[in-house]
Amino acid sequence: MSQSNPLTLHVPEPTGRPGCQTDFSYLRLNPAGSVRKPPIDVAYGDTADLANTLIRVLDDDGNAVGPWAADAESDTELLRFGLRTMMKTRIFDARMVIAQRQKKMSFYMTSLGEEAIGTAHALALRAGDMNFPTYRQQSLLMANEVSMVDMICQLLSNERDPMKGRQLPVMYSVRQAGFFTISGNLATQFVQAVGWAMASAIKGDTKIASAWIGDGATAESDFNTALTFANVYKAPVILNVVNNQWAISSFQAIAGGESVTFAARGVGSGIASLRVDGNDFLAVYAASKWAAERARSNLGPTLIEWVTYRAGPHSTSDDPSKYRPADDWSHFPLGDPIVRLRRHLTKRGLWSDDEHIDLEASLETDIIAAQKEAETFGTLANGRVPSAASMFEDVYKEMPEHLRRQRQELGV
Repeated sequence: MSQSNPLTLHVPEPTGRPGCQTDFSYLRLNPAGSVRKPPIDVAYGDTADLANTLIRVLDDDGNAVGPWAADAESDTELLRFGLRTMMKTRIFDARMVIAQRQKKMSFYMTSLGEEAIGTAHALALRAGDMNFPTYRQQSLLMANEVSMVDMICQLLSNERDPMKGRQLPVMYSVRQAGFFTISGNLATQFVQAVGWAMASAIKGDTKIASAWIGDGATAESDFNTALTFANVYKAPVILNVVNNQWAISSFQAIAGGESVTFAARGVGSGIASLRVDGNDFLAVYAASKWAAERARSNLGPTLIEWVTYRAGPHSTSDDPSKYRPADDWSHFPLGDPIVRLRRHLTKRGLWSDDEHIDLEASLETDIIAAQKEAETFGTLANGRVPSAASMFEDVYKEMPEHLRRQRQELGV
C-alpha cells in the first residue's frame, strides 16, 4: 500500500492586509456593456454565464453602454432623484456617526459605498412590495422619503421611538414603506421574505418580496433553506446578496466566495441568477427591474449578487484598519457610486458642480434640523428616558390583572 501525502486544510485569506495593498483581481471584472440581457422568461440554467460575469452599464468615462442601459438612462428625473437620495443617505450616515461619538446613541452602522444598491432597487419596486432588509439598507427608506425625524428617534431610543426601545439602533421597521422589521439574527430575513412571497401568491395578490443578506450570512443554513423553498414553489421574490467583501473582519472567501461566485449558488439551486456591479446605479436599477418583472410575471425568484465594497467600518465599534489596508476603499476598482452617477449626469448636461455643492449644503441643513427635532424627545447623553409604562403595553389586547398591579406599583 503506497504512502499518501499528509492532508492539508485550505483556509482562505484576503489578498490584502494592513500594510499590503489589496489585489482586487479576484473580483472577475469585465468591461461595461459586455454582458447580454436575456428575456425575463429565461430558463435558470441559461443564466449560468450571468452569474459568473458582471453586469455593468457605466464605463470609466461615465457613458451608459450595453443592453442593460436603456431602463434608466431615458428617465432623467429618476437618475437625478437617485443621486440626491444617495447623497442624502451618505450625509445622514455621517451625521449619525458624529451623534454616536457624542454618546447620544449606543452604536451606528453606515452604508458608505453601498448607497446605489438600496436606492436604485427601491425605485424598481412598487407600493405594497415588501423588503426584508439587513442593517445596511437605510437607502431603501431614504428612497421612499421616510421621515428622518422618525428614523433618528429610533436610533436614539427616545420617547418618540416608533419601536419604543424594543429594537437596537438602525433596526428600523416601517411597514408603510415596505420595510419589514430588521432582525438582529443573521439570515432569518431570507426565509421570512420567501414565506411572505409565497403567501402573496397563495392569496392571488400582485405584491412581491425582496430579501436581503450579506456575503458572510450566506454561510447560515437559512440562506440555503430560502433558496430551496423559493425554487420549489416559484416564489415571487428577489434574493439579494450584498457582497461587500467583508463580514466584520472575515473576508468574503470564508463564506465561500473564493472558488465560486455567490450568484452561482442560485443557479445551483434552480434559480435564475445575476451578478451585478453594485456601485453602478444604472446597472442596479436595470437588474432590479428585470428581476421584479420576472417575479410579477409568475416566472419565479431571481438571485442577484451585488458586488460592492463596505467602505466604512462594520459598525461604530469596529476598526477595519486592523484587518485590511486603511486605504482599500480608494483602490476598489468599481469606484464610488455617487461619483460615477454624478459623472454620468454631468456629461449629459443634467447636473453641475454648483448644483452638487448647493444640494450638499441643503441636505446637511435638513438633516441637522431633523436631528435637532428628534433630540428634543431625548438622547442617551441627556439622561431623559421614556416612561416605564411602555413595557406593559402592546402585548395583550386586554392587560392582565397581574401586569396592571405591577404597573400601579411602579406608579406609571
